[in-house]
Amino acid sequence: MSHHYGSIAFTDAVTSEQEIYGSVEFYGRAKSGLADSASDSLGDREKHFLESRDSFYLASVGETGWPYVQFRGGPAGFIQVTDNTFAWADYRGNLQHITTGNLRANDRISVIAMDYPRRRRLKIFGTAQVVRLTDDPAFVESLVHPDDASAIAERAVVITVRAFDWNCPQHITPRFTADEFGDATEALRLRISMLERKNAQLREQLSAHS
Repeated sequence: MSHHYGSIAFTDAVTSEQEIYGSVEFYGRAKSGLADSASDSLGDREKHFLESRDSFYLASVGETGWPYVQFRGGPAGFIQVTDNTFAWADYRGNLQHITTGNLRANDRISVIAMDYPRRRRLKIFGTAQVVRLTDDPAFVESLVHPDDASAIAERAVVITVRAFDWNCPQHITPRFTADEFGDATEALRLRISMLERKNAQLREQLSAHS
């Protein structure tokens, strides 16, 4: 848990709930003052984790007070990270523009990035800036992943990290992409291929002596 995470997450209402379940003393140490300009820098662990993701979930808050959760995905490496910011190219979609519309009124955002095979989860509080293609085409194009070159990038989203926390893996169900499954079973497939060749050789030898 980063330095300012508890100050953002552990509101008075959350603290009241923690009192009921007996965790208020444990988490009370993480609640400290937070200046509006304060932010926590990502460490090497967090940077590598984000840079190797092929997807994440992000939540914004609309003017109705309702949260809106969106999925973002791409080739591993489509997220680019600096000390306390990360960014990606945002492509043409279904034209609802709910997230970017919400950010016009409230730039606060929350991100959850998952590593299902290893059962790891990183939660991030941050503020978001939308950089439109018409405002800075060179910057937006610099974020386009080579595997996404045919997609139409309309903007970039830059998140300034305010705080982050690594979650308990207890209830994360492992899931694997096709590439991850292929990597995990490569040794087994090679073993099967070798056994099949040996089998064919033995059949040929038996046939020659029959």
